[in-house]
Amino acid sequence: MTRIEKEKCMIAQMIKLYCKKNHHNKELCNECKELLEYALKRLDHCRYGENKTFCNKCPTHCYKKDKREQMRNVMRYSGPRMILHNPLMVIKHLIQKN
Repeated sequence: MTRIEKEKCMIAQMIKLYCKKNHHNKELCNECKELLEYALKRLDHCRYGENKTFCNKCPTHCYKKDKREQMRNVMRYSGPRMILHNPLMVIKHLIQKN
């Protein structure tokens, strides 16, 4: 699995968790579905490809301002809770970060 594919899986999991707990939906609501599609599209077109860093460390911010704020909210909420929902993915993500 490539780095981009791993990031796509992580983002999808985080958005699903956020939507489930904050919007009280079993399936993604339209707002979260739109955010996920946007994030996946941005990853597909990342100018750094497999050499990319994490988006918050990237010198080129490719998200629109409103989408960036939405993603920050998702990350703030889901980040600490992911260890309970998918600990193996989180450990791999933390190892990759360093």
